Amino acid sequence: MSDETIRLVTIGRIIRRRGRLLIILAVVGALVGYGTSLLFPPRYTTSASVLLPGAWEERELLTQTEIASSSVVVDRAAATLGWTGVSGSELRDRVSAQAADGNIVKISGTADTPERAQRLSDQVAQQFVAFSARIAGDDTDPDAAARPEALRQMVVQTSRRITELADAADPGQTVESVQTRTELAKLRTALQEAINKLDEADPAADKASMVVMGPAARPDGEAPPTRLQLTVAGALLFLLLAVVGHLTAARMSRRLRTEPEIAAALGSALLGTVDVPGEPPAHRPDGRDPRARIRRLLGVDTRWDLPSPQASGDETGRRIRYRRVCARLRDRLPAPGRLLVVVPDGDEIARRAAGQLVAEAESDPLLRVVGVSVSRPMVPDRDDESGALVVLSAGSWTAGDLTGIAEACADAQHEVVGIVLAAGTGRARPTRSAGRPRDAAMPALAVGEGTAGGSR
Repeated sequence: MSDETIRLVTIGRIIRRRGRLLIILAVVGALVGYGTSLLFPPRYTTSASVLLPGAWEERELLTQTEIASSSVVVDRAAATLGWTGVSGSELRDRVSAQAADGNIVKISGTADTPERAQRLSDQVAQQFVAFSARIAGDDTDPDAAARPEALRQMVVQTSRRITELADAADPGQTVESVQTRTELAKLRTALQEAINKLDEADPAADKASMVVMGPAARPDGEAPPTRLQLTVAGALLFLLLAVVGHLTAARMSRRLRTEPEIAAALGSALLGTVDVPGEPPAHRPDGRDPRARIRRLLGVDTRWDLPSPQASGDETGRRIRYRRVCARLRDRLPAPGRLLVVVPDGDEIARRAAGQLVAEAESDPLLRVVGVSVSRPMVPDRDDESGALVVLSAGSWTAGDLTGIAEACADAQHEVVGIVLAAGTGRARPTRSAGRPRDAAMPALAVGEGTAGGSR
């Protein structure tokens, strides 16, 4: 197809002409989405916040988020919760952590009930704080915690002893006494710098312990995707697939839809386009076919990929169109005589248009209608016909099909003098014609080889 396929007007045409099918597919998609939601139990998610006091760099915060969702923390939380049938590996998929503004780590937990989600988030937050405190040395044994302080006291005592030694040294100005006092002063300064560095290296000096900022809030709604979201997503997905499928099928189709393409395939000129009113359901030949009923129910018995035909409006306008086609046909006839009307088998719209054309032409020119199989085209040999007229509907046949019909006409020595395109419209409304009355609106037409019509 041309670029018209991707235009909005084409999508609008699909929605308008395939609306019933799209609605049914959307309902099916909604049912599929609802069924999918039944396979997955509802999920609830809540978060607990942990405050990290002090100055933290961005990479340090990222490290803390990784620790919060690590297997060590989650396994400890799973052991504390003691949920039956739920292991730490399963909880790891339900726990996540992220760093927020203000040195806050948000720990999110997902469970099948709001109560469990709240307990999971709170427990993971508590285990995270306890594990971080253990790493920082906050909960080590008392002896290990007292060692830095004992070291400070020892340094203070040593500094005091150095001062006493410096005072007790020879107060004279000898070289030895001056060097001794200088060395003692350097040693005292070095000890003081070591104490300062020890204070700076202590993580508890500039960063206080982490704090859980209250319990997690109990969730009041399901975590996405909810049952409603899955239902709507299923309906939209099926609707989108249906539209894409229509566009793909139309783009891959090789059937000719435009008048220049059809005229080029048959090697003749287009005489005009006529419209055929829809038949009442009782007169349709496939009315008892269950598949045909299903197609009509789904609205797929009419073509969507063809532009809307310009309807004649009423019966009078429709007959005027047929008469104009007959007038153009008379002008193109090389000699007076009968004319062969070729209709492809299976083209119901073209068959009815040919019957209406026979009725309007009366006996000038005398038309003889034959049906031609597209798979094995065979046209009767020329007798006293002056040429052949091909009647067909657009969008039903490929270039190869029409080329085969043209070659069959050439083999039977029939020159294709013109082409008439037939388009189906809605059901005709009964109106009174302003012209003279007719005995029958359209004569019965048996499509087949050797069938004649219009001789009265």
